[in-house]
Amino acid sequence: MAVSISVVLLLLVLAVIFLRNGGLKMSHALVCLLLGFFLAGTSMAPTIQSGLTATADIVGSLRP
Repeated sequence: MAVSISVVLLLLVLAVIFLRNGGLKMSHALVCLLLGFFLAGTSMAPTIQSGLTATADIVGSLRP
């Protein structure tokens, strides 16, 4: 578990640096993909899923 959290943190830092740099290259997209893959395997995944579901419900209930 400690190794996967370290990998997630490292990939998160790299993704933030890549996005702040400007252009998103193929290597940057790969880092973001790996970040999502490893993040899905952590204990934070259910919390992230419920947060995204709640956000989608709020946005879906808005009337223009």
